[in-house]
Amino acid sequence: MIKQTTAKQIIVLGTGGTIAGKSASATDNVDYKASEVGVETLLAAIPALADSNGKASYAGCELVCEQVAQVDSKDMTFEIWQVLLARCTHWLAQPQVQGIVITHGTDTLEETAFFLHSVLETNKPVVLTCAMRPSTAVAPDGPQNLLDALAAASSEQINTGLSGVVVVCASTIHSAVDVQKVHNYRLDAFSSGDAGVLGYVKEGKLVIYRNLEVNMPVAGINTAYSAINNIAILKQLPRVEIVLNHSGATGDMVLDLLAQRSVASVNKLAGIVVAATGNGTISQALERALQSAEAAGVVVWRSSRCAFGTLVGKADVQFGDSGGLTPVKARIALTLQLELLK
Repeated sequence: MIKQTTAKQIIVLGTGGTIAGKSASATDNVDYKASEVGVETLLAAIPALADSNGKASYAGCELVCEQVAQVDSKDMTFEIWQVLLARCTHWLAQPQVQGIVITHGTDTLEETAFFLHSVLETNKPVVLTCAMRPSTAVAPDGPQNLLDALAAASSEQINTGLSGVVVVCASTIHSAVDVQKVHNYRLDAFSSGDAGVLGYVKEGKLVIYRNLEVNMPVAGINTAYSAINNIAILKQLPRVEIVLNHSGATGDMVLDLLAQRSVASVNKLAGIVVAATGNGTISQALERALQSAEAAGVVVWRSSRCAFGTLVGKADVQFGDSGGLTPVKARIALTLQLELLK
């Protein structure tokens, strides 16, 4: 059991990922196994975090570690999100806690960040960080990313009257709403697109170019936060799938999903996000299938598979608008909307 204290604290929640990965060779940054190292071990490996008593601390704050999960983030689940939400809610309510750092894999980091941004109400920073190289690499990027995340979690620039979840990677601070992984290998793997980054961490100091988003309703989510608390105890969320438009796209996948709705043992399809081409274009065959889905009571939102830009709508456009969200974030927003507006 963790003892109560009046000392300032930063909570570090571990979920696994490449930052906790190990490889058989220090020169191998590809064929490694993710999620092998515990979060306490990650912190212990950074000499700058050891205080005179041998405990982990940063900027006068005690570092308190919890291992929430130990997974490759490609395997991230709603159940882990529920635990993260519960632990974040618990720690953010403690007056001595300055902020939270979450170590995470890069593959689905943007989804976890957006989920937490959508359901947490706080004026304290929640900072997700990661690595593109395993902990055993000759020059791992995880330790510096962790230090930068701790700087963001402890900074008064973030901690005074501002709320929202951020991502820190390669000394860059991204908003949870805008961040997306855009590269599969380089250390600076994330972008905030047209919105631009929030700022940078330079030698432990934050340089902020624009303010954090307050946790505002996004893409139609508009409900009391008391209802959001129910998410932590749900058995499952409404099922929302993503369908991609591409050359030769048919509606067969959508029709198969509709057919499953008659099977009692499955979580029935409640929504579809279509990752459309260009400015929201959809093949005729896929469009007809999506119309059938809407007629059957499935909510359909249109997003774009393009990395940057938002849909410029027309008065006669069919289907719901994702509000500028990427397909994976639109899926989360629609899922929450369907649950909270029941």
